[in-house]
Amino acid sequence: MKTLDVRERIIETASRLFYINGYTQTGINQIIEEANVAKTSLYYYFKSKEDIAVLYLQQKHILWMSKLAYCSIDKKNAKEKILEVFKYMDTWSTEVAYRGCSWQNIFTELPMNHNKIREQVLLSKNQMRKWLCDTIKEDEQYSNKEAHELGDQILVLMEGAYISSQIQKKAWPIKAAKEVCANLLS
Repeated sequence: MKTLDVRERIIETASRLFYINGYTQTGINQIIEEANVAKTSLYYYFKSKEDIAVLYLQQKHILWMSKLAYCSIDKKNAKEKILEVFKYMDTWSTEVAYRGCSWQNIFTELPMNHNKIREQVLLSKNQMRKWLCDTIKEDEQYSNKEAHELGDQILVLMEGAYISSQIQKKAWPIKAAKEVCANLLS
């Protein structure tokens, strides 16, 4: 197995801790200890914990968007593509024991002065919104206005499904949101 370099160990460790424990509950000293790096090494690569969190969210975003592309690539139309995303949400949520959405989790616990993280969360959510709208626009039955309205409605369904499944520790909110989405796209 390949040994991770110092920067990779910091990111991998911080990412795991941010997701499991939360951003505010994860301290720099815990990251340093669990990544087995020196404090000077951490600060060589990152100016702050916030900078680590931004990179964590950027990497999550790349993974999420590539997963969207992968799970919808062989689907014929917007409805099938988007419903496949709900299927992936269900599978992923089960795998992580309903820990929830990385962006929602970190955003809800942020102090007011963490603008770089807030901007990254907004960027990721807006790109997801754009993907939904663009996917719906592929079906010629929808006008630009209808595609944007449906995309917004579906994004709200997804966001609500994530937080509800996290609260309930069950898959039914995602499945219910998928059914509503199927009805919206009929």
